[in-house]
Amino acid sequence: MPFLGLGLHIFVAIFFAIHAIRSGRELYWLLILFMFPLLGSVVYFFAIFLPEIRSNGHVQQGLRKVTNAAVNSIDPGRELREAKAAFDFTPTAQNQWRYADALLAADQVAEAVQQFEQCLQGPFANDLEIQFAAANAQFRFQQFDKALNLLLAIRSQSTTFRAEAVTLLLARSFAAQGKNGEAKVEFEDAVVRFGSVSAKAEYAIWAAQQGDLTTAQKLRAELDELKKHWNKNSRAQYLPLLSKLDEVLQVQKAN
Repeated sequence: MPFLGLGLHIFVAIFFAIHAIRSGRELYWLLILFMFPLLGSVVYFFAIFLPEIRSNGHVQQGLRKVTNAAVNSIDPGRELREAKAAFDFTPTAQNQWRYADALLAADQVAEAVQQFEQCLQGPFANDLEIQFAAANAQFRFQQFDKALNLLLAIRSQSTTFRAEAVTLLLARSFAAQGKNGEAKVEFEDAVVRFGSVSAKAEYAIWAAQQGDLTTAQKLRAELDELKKHWNKNSRAQYLPLLSKLDEVLQVQKAN
């Protein structure tokens, strides 16, 4: 048991050391964390990490999404109820963002689009996270022109922000508008740059829909190789994409 305790607070110190490096903190924090891992971690948490969480809307949003996913698995709809109540009581920009996210997660896409569009008129208008969330909502609401404009605006501001997600949503937006040349460029770029399951599956689905079975089947074979190394969570995460790909391939082969 002493070894377990030792290992745990060392891992905590390493976590905070990584945070210190990535957030550009002074190097003396690394000395403190590695020379006094337990005490240093406590000091770093209260002096740096906790105030940053409290002041950073993006960190709060990310932590809230993780918490909400767990809560909604037990009580579906709870986050939407609480987000609406919070926004009704205190209609701040932060609460409206939370409410829009909750609406989208609950598949109330039309209402989510309305809330996101209002967010884009407020103090978060230039926030890339808000813009991407709004573009995603607009895509799901089949407002492909609006989604495309927002995604291109995001890319013009930052080529590194959510690079894979932006590229894939751009590809799907181009495809939805029948701009297949542009869609192909984005899909190929996503596969080359990221090589993720999502990139390969989305490209394969689109390729199959275009009748390019050679590309689709090649990517499906690559996914089968990747699948051998998946754990239970990965299989559950990617099963819907693979099932959709297989359905499209079956339809195309039958034609």
